This record gives sequence, C-alpha cells and structure tokens, in this order.
Amino acid sequence: MGALPKRKLGKGRKGRRRSHLALKAQNLVSCPKCHELHIPHQVCPSCGYYKGIDVLQLKSK
Repeated sequence: MGALPKRKLGKGRKGRRRSHLALKAQNLVSCPKCHELHIPHQVCPSCGYYKGIDVLQLKSK
C-alpha cells in the first residue's frame, strides 16, 4: 500500500500550492513594419515580417 495522508489538507493550502498554475496574459509587441500586435520572437501574422526580413509571402485580400 502507498502512503496515505493522516489529515485532510485545507482549501487554503491547496490554493497556495496551485497559485502558480493561473493563466497569465500573453505578452504582445507591435510590429515595426505594420504596427499590429503579435507575440515576440515570432513572425508577424499580418505582414509576414521578422527581424527586418519578409519571411512569409502572404496573399493580399
């Protein structure tokens, strides 16, 4: 048999243990070319620009 707890853990203790599991807001930066917000260190989804280079050739609508 495995180890079993002698007493029930309280709700506060459970909450303190899980406090780091909360979702955090996504950090966004503006694109230097089109000024749309996107995730840092990723290709801009609106214009395909990354680090001074047009990486993706996006179709115009």
